Amino acid sequence: MYTLLNQRINHIEENKLQYLLKNSQTGLEKESLRVDNEGLISQRPHPKQLGSALKNSWITTDYSESLLELITPPCNRAYQSLDFLQDIETFVYQELKDELLWTSSMPCIINGEADIQIADYGTSNSGKMKNIYRHGLAWRYGKTMQVIAGIHFNHSVAKDFWPAFQEMDKVSGEAIEFSNRRYMGMTRNIQRYGWIIPYLFGCSPAICKSFLGGNPPSETMETYNHNTYYEPYGTSLRMGDIGYTNRKSSKVGIKADYSSVKSYTDSLRAAIETSYSGYEEIGVKVDGEYRQLNTNILQIENEYYSTVRPKQILEGFEKPIDSLLNRGIRYVELRSVDINAFHPAGITHLQLYYLEIFMLFCLLQDSPHINTAEQKAIDRNQSTVAHLGRKPDLELDRDGNAITLKSWGLELMDAMLPVAKLLDQTHSRECYQLALKEQRELFENPALTPSAKVLSTMMSEHASYYDFANHQSQQHRKYFTERSLSQDKWDEFTKMATQSIEEQNALEAEPQINFDTFLQQYFDGSL
Repeated sequence: MYTLLNQRINHIEENKLQYLLKNSQTGLEKESLRVDNEGLISQRPHPKQLGSALKNSWITTDYSESLLELITPPCNRAYQSLDFLQDIETFVYQELKDELLWTSSMPCIINGEADIQIADYGTSNSGKMKNIYRHGLAWRYGKTMQVIAGIHFNHSVAKDFWPAFQEMDKVSGEAIEFSNRRYMGMTRNIQRYGWIIPYLFGCSPAICKSFLGGNPPSETMETYNHNTYYEPYGTSLRMGDIGYTNRKSSKVGIKADYSSVKSYTDSLRAAIETSYSGYEEIGVKVDGEYRQLNTNILQIENEYYSTVRPKQILEGFEKPIDSLLNRGIRYVELRSVDINAFHPAGITHLQLYYLEIFMLFCLLQDSPHINTAEQKAIDRNQSTVAHLGRKPDLELDRDGNAITLKSWGLELMDAMLPVAKLLDQTHSRECYQLALKEQRELFENPALTPSAKVLSTMMSEHASYYDFANHQSQQHRKYFTERSLSQDKWDEFTKMATQSIEEQNALEAEPQINFDTFLQQYFDGSL
């Protein structure tokens, strides 16, 4: 089953090619909900001292005005990306003063959708488009699930490695075609083995009842007290049926085709160009106000939720699918990581090292195309692990056959050991094998998983899930407000904030074409 993986690793080691992987890059994106000291969603606008959400590359907003998104540049080592993320959050906290960044993926107190203010990006056409897109999400799916937070792990394989990889696989042709094929193989394997991420990283086994807005809980949920539901064996409710994934994609049956870059972009293009009757009923421009960008299955590509996305850096008003076709895949975005409520930054160095192992494993492991039956199994496995991942003797579906989560997990960990050794050789360290050992223990003892620790801590030390998450958020605020930031870093973040405001002001001072024309030109690619 892992023959090709081991052949590739042996070739790399025998030819001493490990050093070519050294400049692989990692970037992080972390969403954090701003709340007041009572855990209520902040009603304040995006703080001016953090810059323009439209133009600041490191500090922006996601769906709502209160949902911060902190973004690192790509770094040559994963630990550097985490260090940069902590520097950003230190700057943010020391500018926020009296607000908290909620340290859980699931929000707590939500007093109805009116509490959730859609993010504002100003009066420019590009700013209006971002805002209207979010209004469209509200009309289509409601606001509540849009304030779920997570961490995205962005990873690109070192450019120097690709020629050696192509030679190793004895594949002729254009370099970009080869890297595209292998990157798409990586994305398929991330889906195929992706259930492992909510098991190992899931940190949201409980929710505040207000999140459901009066709707009944799932059959497997239990009541903890008057304001908390929980899944006894749950790992990541964020990735389960109450989260963004299943409710969204099942509505119109969208499934991207990951067989190739062409098939992937074709499937998304069909969705962004095909009208859907349910969205036609909403309307686009009603009484002079936009409700959504269009009535298509997807307004834009980003509306398609997936645990993984192949990506390219956009140029100007380029659409994501066009960027992939024009310049190929630049990096792969893993989107299924919960915020670790036990660490101020939301993720640890050892967790990041494991994710590097996982990504390289998915690249080097054989990756056949995913047929309809396997896609259904992938979806079932993810949902099963999200809701029942720590259940003893839980079975998953592998190639149509039942296999226990524990045995499959331990098998994958053993298969990843040569990858961990390879990365230790690459960087002359032993952190990768240590990270793998730490994660392997979670299959031997599910009580060590973050999700199990959330429930045990909640039940032994706190009155509710809200009390647990609020306590952790208060502790993390203390960490960041007391953490020192070098003057150079402080000046760098301040300069970025100031410049971003100036850039937005300059953009808005420019003559703007009619917005209807702007949208038409964006979608037909002539902007």
